[in-house]
This record gives sequence, structure tokens and C-alpha cells, in this order.
Amino acid sequence: MKPDRLPPIPPAEWTESQRREADEVIRGPRGALLSPFVPLLRSPEFMGHAQRMGEYLRYRSALSLRLSELAILVTARQWSQQVEWAIHAPIAQREGVAPATIAAIAEGRQPDGLPEDEAVVVAFSTELHRNRSVSDATWARAVALFGEQGVVDLLGINGYYTLLSMVMNGARTEVPASAAAPLPPMPDC
Repeated sequence: MKPDRLPPIPPAEWTESQRREADEVIRGPRGALLSPFVPLLRSPEFMGHAQRMGEYLRYRSALSLRLSELAILVTARQWSQQVEWAIHAPIAQREGVAPATIAAIAEGRQPDGLPEDEAVVVAFSTELHRNRSVSDATWARAVALFGEQGVVDLLGINGYYTLLSMVMNGARTEVPASAAAPLPPMPDC
């Protein structure tokens, strides 16, 4: 792997604005300055806005944590984002996403036998990433299951984790040492 372009800044070297924004992340539900926020610390105000959006989308959105984690995995796969995959695949499994579903997404395959709510999240997220749009049929299924707020939150989850994927892919953020098996290369579509 190529070297991390924006590695951790030692806390003793943080500016006052970096310290203020980092402390918000650390005092929040994350409890630490985790991987996505390491490169973002170079732009403290941006990091602060991003982390507040992410805190809502991850911990308080209209979707269950299981469905949010599933959307995050689809996004991580689309961006081949190893850090997000390493963080969220174990959480998704703990929240009830089947290991076979996680494996299929990792391999770029359509998972089989999904419950309806998971099938809609996978279809919606996949269409959004691949087609840059969502079909009317998939949109209607999502609204029927999650309501308009749930659909907007699902759009937000996909967009937020795309942002983090872009930041970490560009910065070459290192994958945590605790990471399980990395994502395989994305199959040709």
C-alpha cells in the first residue's frame, strides 16, 4: 500500500480550532478521533460540519442501525473503501446483516434471499451509485417501507459515506490494524 498522505497529527501540534473540533468528535458517540476524521482535521470547520452530519446519519436517522450499516457497506464497496469496510462490516453483522449478504456485497454480487427492507436498501443504494439515480419502482418501494424521511436519510447515508470514501481514498488513509479481510478488487461491471 502507498503511504498515507495525511497521517495523524500529534495532539500536541493541533491548532486551537483543530483541538476544539477534535474534542467534539471525542466527546460524542464515537469516543475517539477515528480514521475518517484524521485527514479531515486539516480543515477543522469542514470536519466539524461533517462529523455532526455523520453523527445524525449514523446514530439517529429514521433507518435502523442494521439498514444504515447495510447502506454503508454498499457505499464502501462502490468506492473500494477499505477503512469504511473494516469498520462497518463487523457492525453490520452484529446488527443482524447475514454473513452471506456481507460476503456478496464484498464480492460485488447481488445478495440472495434478502428480507424486503434489506433488498430495498441494497437496490436503492446500488442504483444511486451505479446509475446516479433511483428508478421509480425502487423509489416507491423505499417510500412505502421507510417514508419520505427514511428515503432522505438513506440518500444522506449514501452521500455522506461517499464523501468519507473520497476523502480517505484521496488521502490514502491507512486501514486499521484490527481490520479483518480486506475488500477484494471490484469486479468489472
